[in-house]
Amino acid sequence: MKPIVTEKSAGYDSAGVYVFKVESSANKIEIRQAIEELYGVKVKKVNVVSVPQKSRFMKGRKGIHSGYKKAMVFLGKGEKIDIT
Repeated sequence: MKPIVTEKSAGYDSAGVYVFKVESSANKIEIRQAIEELYGVKVKKVNVVSVPQKSRFMKGRKGIHSGYKKAMVFLGKGEKIDIT
């Protein structure tokens, strides 16, 4: 599990929402428990998105950019995670 730091995900920090790239076999309960244990915060809810794989062309050959699972973690009021 590692945080996804983009311009869009950094904008969610003020609302108490953090985005993580997680194991594709992980479910919401496992993600919640891992975040609470790793960062010592109380998780309000977890949304999960499966990002599909995409085909790419490189030097005239077709390849595949593998997909992954992304979790949006909503924290309770006053809770923060220091990602830096």
